[in-house]
Amino acid sequence: MARILGIDPGLQITGYGLVDLSEGAIEPTLVEGGCFRFSPRLSLEKRLGLLHDDLSAFIEENRPTHLAVEQIYAHYAHPRTAILMAHARGVVLLCAQRRGMAIEHMPATAVKKAMTGFGHATKQQMQLAVQGQCRLAEPPSPPDVADAIAIALTFGRRLAFEKM
Repeated sequence: MARILGIDPGLQITGYGLVDLSEGAIEPTLVEGGCFRFSPRLSLEKRLGLLHDDLSAFIEENRPTHLAVEQIYAHYAHPRTAILMAHARGVVLLCAQRRGMAIEHMPATAVKKAMTGFGHATKQQMQLAVQGQCRLAEPPSPPDVADAIAIALTFGRRLAFEKM
């Protein structure tokens, strides 16, 4: 069995989605989704430290075998956003590497296309797609949780296809 942790990294909200892919299965099963929240009033260093501590504890408790994390993308109008997100992403990668997890980097457009059929789907479209595909009573909220679940599901499906 593979246990996949999907992460949508952020400095205020880091979404996570945990799915299991049973041996011989083609569809991953959602175990849990949620987020780690950090006050924007805290220093960058403090938020990164809290992310490390929270994520390390989550990994220790849930023992995922794989990490699927959103790739960094930079929009020419907002380069600072990519730089700041890279800090959080670096902490996520460090936590996974230190625990020997296999790591997969997922482009956001590929995840959106896999989930909705459209590579530039809105946050709401992603929330509704995850709700429907996981048969949830409500759309995952905040949108970072839906994105993280989608990342885990997309990688889980890719992994299942590779094992066929």
